[in-house]
Amino acid sequence: MLGTALDHIDDLADFVSVSPTSYHAADQIAVRLRLAGFEEVDPTRPFANVTGRRFVLREGAVIAWLAPETLSAETGFRIVGTHTDSPAFKVKPGPLLRSAGWTGIGVEIYGGPLINSWLDRDLGLAGRIVTRDGQAHLVRTGPIARIPQLAIHLDRSANDGLKLDRQAHTQPIVALDLKQPLLETLCALAGVAVEDAVATDLFTFDTQRPSVIGVEREFFASARLDNLLSTHAALTAMESLTATDDVAVFAAFDHEEVGSATATGAAGPILGDVLERIAAGYGLGLDETRAMYARSSCVSADCGHVVHPNYAGKHDPVNQPLPNSGPLLKINASQRYATDAIGTAIWVNACEKAGVPTQPFVSNNDVPCGSTIGPITATRLGIRTVDVGAGLLSMHSAREMCGVEDPWFTARAMEAYWAG
Repeated sequence: MLGTALDHIDDLADFVSVSPTSYHAADQIAVRLRLAGFEEVDPTRPFANVTGRRFVLREGAVIAWLAPETLSAETGFRIVGTHTDSPAFKVKPGPLLRSAGWTGIGVEIYGGPLINSWLDRDLGLAGRIVTRDGQAHLVRTGPIARIPQLAIHLDRSANDGLKLDRQAHTQPIVALDLKQPLLETLCALAGVAVEDAVATDLFTFDTQRPSVIGVEREFFASARLDNLLSTHAALTAMESLTATDDVAVFAAFDHEEVGSATATGAAGPILGDVLERIAAGYGLGLDETRAMYARSSCVSADCGHVVHPNYAGKHDPVNQPLPNSGPLLKINASQRYATDAIGTAIWVNACEKAGVPTQPFVSNNDVPCGSTIGPITATRLGIRTVDVGAGLLSMHSAREMCGVEDPWFTARAMEAYWAG
């Protein structure tokens, strides 16, 4: 575990900076897990050994675990689930756009970004280029694109209510006339021959580096805190974990922002597949595996909302969490969050053991909340799940904000939960 909250924030800033897409985030997780002594397991082959430190990397998702040599009659899985993707704009296939002498990129909206926050920012492109042999090559540019806002002189009503057409007003410009095709530029950056490239998955990202801000240096502003903050916290906790009586599992899923219904999303088979194969590695049959699930728990870690000082009426009038007061315990009567009283006890015990605060979050009854991987995991696997996460201002903005202490608090509570 990193020594102080500021040490943790510095490491988080580096992690966010090298993780412009879910593919990059998963790759960085894998790099760090290897350095921490985790052995990569090939998911296309039978798991020869499931004990010790191991992980599976699959595109934008990673499942890592620390497992004891033997199981007792009380052993279960202790899972922390996060996601690696964030709202953005995904590049459409086909030629670049031409409009009034400008060259732009055709994009479609990925997830639910605050679209206006992406205007007039220095954007890069990042993702993967897939070659004819089926191999994926990661790529990222520097600041090359911008979604320009219309000047106030040309729209005097803009401050009365800005309305953006998702097709006409969100296409980034990249040049007047490109001197070489964009694909050639990207292939050169990735070290790929243009003739070998057959497809791409490319996204916009904000190139501004994360920063500690505020008169008291108590806030952290960054892109993609939802949900790289939780993913990084779980990663650092897993790196520090030395032993556990249960099987400690870190599940970093992809595609949460678009519903999780993919092969590498929480609604897909990836976690259940790995858990079943771990159980089989211990020689457990179906009934014994299901019994192990019944002894298991999951902490679904995804960012939530601190109270907004300019819109306090959008929040619950009693439960109004603040930055640097600990990660949120997320509660919803309609089970949009999976937390119940027993799950609450699991999380509160972990926080007390770690010596960190926690604070409840519930929505204003007139403002329906979003959801997370928590209810999906609980529904798919029948494992008791509790929803938690550090609080943010401006969630889904191109640049979000949290307290400098909350990511560190979150990581410490996760390690305590895994340690059991």
